[in-house]
Amino acid sequence: MSTPTAKPGAPKEVEGAYLATKDANIDIPALPVEEIPQQFRRQSVYFETNEAPGTIIINPSQRVLHYVTGKNQALRYGISVGRSGFEWSGTAVVTEKKPWPTWTPPKEMIARDPKLAKWKDGQPGGPTNPLGARAIYLTTNGVDYGYRIHGTPEWRSIGRNASSGCIRMINQDVIDLYNRLQGGEKVVVLTRDGQYPTRLSLPPPAPVKKVEPAPVVVPAAMPSFNPLLQGVPPALQAPAATTTTTTTGG
Repeated sequence: MSTPTAKPGAPKEVEGAYLATKDANIDIPALPVEEIPQQFRRQSVYFETNEAPGTIIINPSQRVLHYVTGKNQALRYGISVGRSGFEWSGTAVVTEKKPWPTWTPPKEMIARDPKLAKWKDGQPGGPTNPLGARAIYLTTNGVDYGYRIHGTPEWRSIGRNASSGCIRMINQDVIDLYNRLQGGEKVVVLTRDGQYPTRLSLPPPAPVKKVEPAPVVVPAAMPSFNPLLQGVPPALQAPAATTTTTTTGG
């Protein structure tokens, strides 16, 4: 797959990147390019880096993803990243790719939005699926933290902090990136201030909702009981007990 070469300061847009297409018998509509901010359109750029070709470098603060194609050359795509409280940074590896993937919301997401409970067993891939046309699965040190690079039907969210930590791309863009990957590629997610990460930094866990103790039900007081017999006749009373004292000497 050829990629045009860009000179310093001269990004080159990829022509026809957002035309209508059909993929797996699913229609992907054309997008109004003029409504996509120029910096978020797919383009070849001069990109200084020591990373090897095939490396993916994500800059959350600029909302762009660079795919290194050669020495100081890259394809740049606009992305949407995690909203406040869902940002992360670190290094990962591409471990799996899926076309038109099934989306299963995690229980934490269902807790935040109960309407998603209808998809607890999975929403089939399709034009309204939140993962869009492709999903690229990431792991760090063999651990899957649930982060993906994926498409989206909400292309207007590109350039914004709008996701729950995943990296969203326009469907036409994620298909293009997907087709360039073989698996095993290095993925670098820069820190909030655009620096290389020194460790994996994950968002804090969602606070656990405090469970209020169940109210204690106090039974109503029993009514006082007045016996019919106010006293016991002397003849029925027991004889007085006799106390026996034992001594140890006479």
